[in-house]
Amino acid sequence: MSNEIMGMPKSHESAALHVTGAAQYVDDIPLPTGALYAAIGLSTISSGQLELVDLQAVREAEQVVDVITSIDIPGVKDVGPVFPGDPLLAEERINFYGQPIFAVVAETEKAARRAVTLAKIEFQPEEPVLTIDEAERQQARVRPSHRMHKGDASQALSQSPIQLQGNVSIGGQEHLYLEGQVSVAVPTESGGMHIYSSTQHPTEVQSLVAEVLHIPFHEVVVEVRRMGGAFGGKETQAAPWACLAALLALRTGRAVKLRLPRAIDMQVTGKRHPFENSYKVGIDETGRIQAVELSLNADCGCSPDLSDAIVDRAMFHADNAYEYPHARILGERWRTNKVSNTAFRGFGGPQGMLCCEAMMDDIARHLGMDPLDVRLTNLYPETGGTTPYHQAIDGGPIREIVKRLESTSDYRTRREAITQHNASNPRVLRGLSLTPVKFGISFTLAHLNQAGVLIHIYTDGSVLVSQAGTEMGQGLYTKVAQVVASVLGIDIANVKLSSTRTDKVPNSSPTAASSGADLNGMAAQNAANTLKARLKAYLSERESLPEESFIFNQGQIEWQGVCQSFSSLVEEAYRARVQLSATGFYKTPEIYYDREYASGRPFYYFALGAACTEVEVDRITGVSKVRRVDILHDCGHSLNPAIDRGQIEGGYVQGLGWLTTEQLMWNGEGRLLTSNPATYKIPAISDMPEIFNVELFDHPNSAATIHRSKAVGEPPFMLAISAWCAIADAVASVSGYQRSPQLTAPATPEVVFNAIRKCTKE
Repeated sequence: MSNEIMGMPKSHESAALHVTGAAQYVDDIPLPTGALYAAIGLSTISSGQLELVDLQAVREAEQVVDVITSIDIPGVKDVGPVFPGDPLLAEERINFYGQPIFAVVAETEKAARRAVTLAKIEFQPEEPVLTIDEAERQQARVRPSHRMHKGDASQALSQSPIQLQGNVSIGGQEHLYLEGQVSVAVPTESGGMHIYSSTQHPTEVQSLVAEVLHIPFHEVVVEVRRMGGAFGGKETQAAPWACLAALLALRTGRAVKLRLPRAIDMQVTGKRHPFENSYKVGIDETGRIQAVELSLNADCGCSPDLSDAIVDRAMFHADNAYEYPHARILGERWRTNKVSNTAFRGFGGPQGMLCCEAMMDDIARHLGMDPLDVRLTNLYPETGGTTPYHQAIDGGPIREIVKRLESTSDYRTRREAITQHNASNPRVLRGLSLTPVKFGISFTLAHLNQAGVLIHIYTDGSVLVSQAGTEMGQGLYTKVAQVVASVLGIDIANVKLSSTRTDKVPNSSPTAASSGADLNGMAAQNAANTLKARLKAYLSERESLPEESFIFNQGQIEWQGVCQSFSSLVEEAYRARVQLSATGFYKTPEIYYDREYASGRPFYYFALGAACTEVEVDRITGVSKVRRVDILHDCGHSLNPAIDRGQIEGGYVQGLGWLTTEQLMWNGEGRLLTSNPATYKIPAISDMPEIFNVELFDHPNSAATIHRSKAVGEPPFMLAISAWCAIADAVASVSGYQRSPQLTAPATPEVVFNAIRKCTKE
């Protein structure tokens, strides 16, 4: 591959379109003449039975064309992505506040939304289950428990010189993508559907639309050019709105658009899973861990959705970067009467990792040690390390990252200065923490680790790439274009990525698990190499030279002092009947997980990183502010350093929001109260750190990934755990660092204020 394209900081392929407002999203697509607009009618209880659904006034409302309920669905009625439990429209039972009951389609969006309010619905309410504690008392699960074992944790724990225990309460998080949930369904002449959807998983939308309409998959085409953010919220939960739009389009024979208003979007779509985690840990006098018992309890909401895999992922990352000689990890999937929680950046990993890092801080406070020293003591060894799920791991790189960041961030000097500051300042406290990240890369469901690509070379030398991954702002299209341009030795301006479509690349996996570039980049490389080999074979026959004689570089093919342009070669090859279209395919090798024995190699490799965060806390108001962040993150040989830096910075800030300001609140009836940006606070530009240093750990991936790069979508999110730990560090200073504060996540000003009071009194 040409080093002039791969590894270069190329701008995002749609950057100019984004900043000028010219980028076209689903809501911007010009609709066909006669298009209709849909709206949904929702439940106003969290648990109970439907007693009466009178929609006569809705049907008679001005400009209303059609109204549907569950009985109008010709095919499957449950759109659960893996396990059943997600009815497209409620039929008898209500499982969460805001559950869709019916849908309306009208001549205008305003008319549809107005008509929804005319419904007369009566319920027989039941007492909802709204907390993990209530679910545990009732033993209400969406899926069975899962356990991991390494060694004999019970015996090793009982024999440990020091035994500690603690718990961490972790809140959920709203995706708050800029572009909300939206779909447009356009009927085709053959009775099928062309769906424009803001989804991370076009194939799942295709299959569910086909099953709901009771038509073959090949009659449904799903197209995604771009999303205005997703973060996991459009992996499974974009499908219901596409299904409803398609059903209404099938019944009316007209195009239908369904876009959820922000407040309804937040009410009817799942969040990051809240967790209640607890630990027991045995250590020696140096702080070295002997044994760990962890209990991870997730609020899954009312249905399985992806919770089985999400809780598994929390369990996989409950060790973070640390060796547990003996471990027992329990993962519970509790059912509550809330909207079904779903994928979110990190997919359960952050919730498991936060518990681990809180435990490290608790060990340090108990022993009177610097928390960084406890972490360094327990990092995986350079050789011989084994995770709780029995995957071998080389701890050398993460140890090198932590030690380098300790030096470049000037941790020790700043630690001493902060301790002195806190001893003399009556109001403003400061905290410092350096935490590592080890995040496994691969879907834990093995068959999802595959991707396909279709590449066309046109006779003018321009190239069109259709691949399975979706673009949600993360730069996947740009990276795939770099791969293709590099293989063919042409300028990246000559490579265009088409919309992701199910009729171009079938049976695709979701763009998730940080695997987009790994999977699609390798598939694109394979397809481009196939085309390059065909062109070389043609040249070899024409020139009577070995194929290795020909070098593709900068839009030229060179051999023995002769040059020919790529475009002229393509034109000539076409006339010689050389095939100029090729598919590429890739599947991740060497991964497996035996769930029965909780053992295997679920991850192809680990993405690594570390962050050092300094915070300031006002002990009177509890308000915290990040003063400085230093990050060293491992992208392998970065495919695109500019895009990767953006992902690292954005991931950190989004993680900071999860851990400090983004608080979801429900009333006693299960209604979400924080249902708009006025009541739900994501980080603003004013929350950005005053000093934000990001450095890439530019070492080649030991796994055979594209360009020896590493995934960078999800791992940086967990770098923000250092901020939460830094806030805890500041609060702990009021006790002379002798006690660990009771800090929940998010650590809002109220939480921090109360933690300071309690730490001061004890």
